[in-house]
Amino acid sequence: MFTGIVEELGEVTAVENLGDSSRFRLRGPVVTEGARHGDSIAVNGVCLTVVEHEGDEFTADVMAETLKRSSLGALTVGSRVNLERPTAVGARLGGHIVQGHVDGTGEILARTPSENWEIVKISLPADLSRYVVEKGSITVDGISLTVVDAGADHFTVSLIPTTLALTTLGVKQPGDPVNLEVDVIAKYVERLLAAGQGAGR
Repeated sequence: MFTGIVEELGEVTAVENLGDSSRFRLRGPVVTEGARHGDSIAVNGVCLTVVEHEGDEFTADVMAETLKRSSLGALTVGSRVNLERPTAVGARLGGHIVQGHVDGTGEILARTPSENWEIVKISLPADLSRYVVEKGSITVDGISLTVVDAGADHFTVSLIPTTLALTTLGVKQPGDPVNLEVDVIAKYVERLLAAGQGAGR
């Protein structure tokens, strides 16, 4: 489990196309400290498994299903990525519960700068819109954010200077894809309510 608090801005150093999958090598001095084979690291919000680790770089395999559901397939050598290690039991939950299981992708639609923050408008797939509510939580490229405005096909988030400086959202522009993970609690509630309605018939 992750919390959506990005630990560092890493970099893709190699991409190998394996046909039905891809192998990425990524640089991240913070997240690789003490890393071992089999550990999990979130890359732009996608939970990946460390296959190899050497120095400040690690290698991870990405299956076709993950490439299909996320924006990882668009990464190239030199791409910057948000990196986060799983939260430790008993640690502070700085963001919200993030599984690293991307629900879909959105697209940066617009950026509106202000003196001390920036509003970013992001497209929202129709099948995810019911899970996104004003002042609720959403994960964008692995970043735990609060929804400012929730529309039928879009939402907005307000980014503070720290987020702009330390994550990919500081450089992404209109047209760029982002990974989205909605609040898992909302999905559980929906499922339980549907089961309850069926039992009452």
